[in-house]
Amino acid sequence: MSFTYATLKTAVQDYCETSETTFVSTLPTFIKEAEERILKNVEMPVFRKNQTGSLTASNTYLGTPGDFLAPYSLAVLSSSVYSYLLFKHVSFIRDYTPNASTTGLPKYYALFDDDTFIVAPTPDSSYIVELHYKCRPTSLTAGADGGTTWLSNNAPDALLYGTLVEAATFLKTPDEVVLYQQRFDRAMQALANMGEGYGKRDEFRNDIAPSTLRGMGGSVGAGMGRGVGPGFRA
Repeated sequence: MSFTYATLKTAVQDYCETSETTFVSTLPTFIKEAEERILKNVEMPVFRKNQTGSLTASNTYLGTPGDFLAPYSLAVLSSSVYSYLLFKHVSFIRDYTPNASTTGLPKYYALFDDDTFIVAPTPDSSYIVELHYKCRPTSLTAGADGGTTWLSNNAPDALLYGTLVEAATFLKTPDEVVLYQQRFDRAMQALANMGEGYGKRDEFRNDIAPSTLRGMGGSVGAGMGRGVGPGFRA
């Protein structure tokens, strides 16, 4: 079983036995809420991504990708050699290089704000960087009615019951909320087991806690009087 955007919307209306106008218009919100719950509660390969970007000389800031949630690792490529930066707090970066004019091959990085990394020392040259990170996949609701996503193809029960929990909450039917929540929990456990089945590596560079996950960032701007390098944004 799998869902397209259209068949999922139809299934939810059939389960809830309503096609009331406001309910139907809110279906995309129900689906996005279910996707968000899945994203925040299980680790799957589809939520991981690698992307290259660039640091510029004398610029200690690096913009994050638009779908960025949390970093797993950041590496600087110099003379065909990957040097993995250590993830630190911004206060450590400031203490390590109190004078931003101190330059060299970056050794450390931190999340400066929602859309920006800060590295230390300040790059002494332009460098290619590679970021391995947790991303926010494109929502099923962003496509056409015939569109699918990894979740709608590979975790249709979790997506369906997660959406039904939101729909039943909207309809104020507590018994159905409890029922669908139980089925969602079972589907999530099965999904977590599937994630385990992909095999877990010893990610010795993953030194950030899942609790740091946040919402999607906007575009990088000059903010706070600093210049942000090209980073990863198109």
